Amino acid sequence: MKFAFLLTQSLDSPSGLGRYGPLAREFIRHGHEVDLFALHYDWANLEHKSYVDHGVNVHYVGQMHVLKEGSRKTYFGPGKLLWISMNATLQLARALRKSNADIVQICKPQPMNTLAARIGSNGRPIFCDCDDYEAETNLFSNIWQKKIVQYFEDGIIHYASGITVNTSFSQKRYESLGYAKHNLVYVPNAAERSRFSLPTNPGKVLERWGLNSDHLIILYSGTIGFHSHPIDLLINAFSQISKAHPNARLIIVGSGEDYDLLIDKSKQMDVFDKVIFTGRISPGEIPDYIAAATVSVDPVRDDLTAKARSPLKIMESLVMGTPVVTSDVGDRRSILNDGKYGILVPPGDVEGLSTGLINILGSSSMRAEMKAAAIKDRDQWFWDNRTEEFITVYQRAGIAL
Repeated sequence: MKFAFLLTQSLDSPSGLGRYGPLAREFIRHGHEVDLFALHYDWANLEHKSYVDHGVNVHYVGQMHVLKEGSRKTYFGPGKLLWISMNATLQLARALRKSNADIVQICKPQPMNTLAARIGSNGRPIFCDCDDYEAETNLFSNIWQKKIVQYFEDGIIHYASGITVNTSFSQKRYESLGYAKHNLVYVPNAAERSRFSLPTNPGKVLERWGLNSDHLIILYSGTIGFHSHPIDLLINAFSQISKAHPNARLIIVGSGEDYDLLIDKSKQMDVFDKVIFTGRISPGEIPDYIAAATVSVDPVRDDLTAKARSPLKIMESLVMGTPVVTSDVGDRRSILNDGKYGILVPPGDVEGLSTGLINILGSSSMRAEMKAAAIKDRDQWFWDNRTEEFITVYQRAGIAL
C-alpha cells in the first residue's frame, strides 16, 4: 500500500521526531510506500523542501502555525495566523491530490491537515492518529481559536475509517463521542531503535558542561512551555534538591515560548549556577544526555493535557535504563509498572516532586534496580515492536495490507 501522511509540524518537532517519522520509516520497512507532506517552523528559509529519508518521500509544503528561531518559539498574531493556516491547508490539499497514495493518514487532528484531507482525499479512505488533546494542549490567544480546533479534532469521528490514539484517556474520549470501538486502536508512544541502540558518549556531555562523574544529573528533555509542560514546578523543586544534594545539577534540554522565563525563574530561585540550559540540540545528541543522566523527570499537573499525553521522554529514558520521576496522571503509572522503573509523585506538588527526586538521587541501589528492570524489559518501548499494533487499524477497516 501507499500512504500519504499529513503532518502540521516538522520531522524534528516533538511528534514528528518521536512518532510520525519513526512510524513512516517502519511502514517502509514493512514494504509499504509513504509520501509525508508536512509544514516547517521556518519554511521560507528551508534549503531542502523535498528529500528522501530512509525511503520516505518527505515534502515540506508550507509554514507551521508557529515560528521557531534558535531556542525560542513565537506565535503569529490572529490575522497572520489565519493567512498562514489557509495557505498551509491549501498546499497540503494540493500535494495530497497529486499523490497516488491509497490511504490518507492524518497525523494529529488539527484544522489544517484534517481540512486538507477532506479536500484532497478524492474518495480515498482517511485515518487519523491522535497523540494529544489538541484543544487543551495548544496555546490560544482567543477562545474562538480553541473552539475551531475542538470542532476539527472531534469532527474526525464522522469520516475517519479508523482512529489510533496513544493514551487510554483519548481512547475513552473518542468512545464517549460515539466512535465505534472496533475502529479505535490504542498505540502508546515508543522510541526508535536506530536512535537509541547506538553507542552513547555521556562523557562528551559531562565535558561540554564542565561536569564529572560525581555530579548527580537530573534531566528534563522536551518543550519549554508552562501551559502544557509545567517545568516551573521543577525549578521550584530543584531549589530544595540542591540543598539536600549540593552536587546535583539540572539539565534542561529543549526550547519553547517560555525559555527566557524559565531562565529568569532559575535566577529568582537562586539555582541558575546549577541549572544548564542547552537550548535546541540535534536529535542525535539526545541519547548522550539520557545516558549521562542520573534520573529523568516528567513534571505534570493533573489536567487534561497530561492525561492525553504519552510522554516520549519517558519511553526514551527507559529504553536506555534511566529511571524516571513523574506523577500518577494518565497512563504514567502503567508505563512505570507501578514504580518498577521509576518513582510516582503527587501531580502539581513541588514538595512531592522534590522529595521523590531527593530520594532517588540518594539511593544508588534503587537506581541500579530500576535500571536493570528497564533494560530487561526495554523491547516493549521500541517502535519496531509496536508498528504491528498500529497497522491493525487499517485491517479492522477491511484493508488488506
